[in-house]
Amino acid sequence: MSTDVASYAAVERLIERALRELGRLDILVNNSGVAKVAPLVEMTPEDWRFMLDVNLTGVFNGCRAAGPHLIAQKSGKVINVASVLGQVGLPGYTIYGATKGGVIALTRALGVEWARHNVQVNAIAPGWFATDMTHEAFANPKINERLTRDIPARRIGQPQEVGPLAVYLASAASDFMTGQTVFLDGGHSAA
Repeated sequence: MSTDVASYAAVERLIERALRELGRLDILVNNSGVAKVAPLVEMTPEDWRFMLDVNLTGVFNGCRAAGPHLIAQKSGKVINVASVLGQVGLPGYTIYGATKGGVIALTRALGVEWARHNVQVNAIAPGWFATDMTHEAFANPKINERLTRDIPARRIGQPQEVGPLAVYLASAASDFMTGQTVFLDGGHSAA
């Protein structure tokens, strides 16, 4: 179901439909994200609002709409998708990095808040991955070299490398883990 994550009403309808069709909600993955790359002085208030609404408010909306159901059943997993740029600065990504840093902070606080309800809230912070969003940048040899030189593994991630971590965070194996952000970035955030 296509959903505008920036709209609380739309996200609430998505959660209600999932509950109606599936009978319960066990896992919420907040995975929407947008980026505009430009120096901050070239960004507009509309650029700020757009990225904030999708990247951070979208996570709030998902958690807020699903929360009462997860708390009532005393179980659930929330996986928020942040970014290495929520911790590592990169020119041109100021607003994007700020929104993803907000996702990391929201994850930490909500993980603590919902722990007593047996609801685990964690985040995955990918580094540079081969996606539709990054294809154009990595097709340019100069940009590719610039971005990969900061990655100790000297390569970008592949989408299939995210799945096993998401499965772990959605499984009972992670029941004692909450409020954490796992950086899946080839060592970028550690360097």
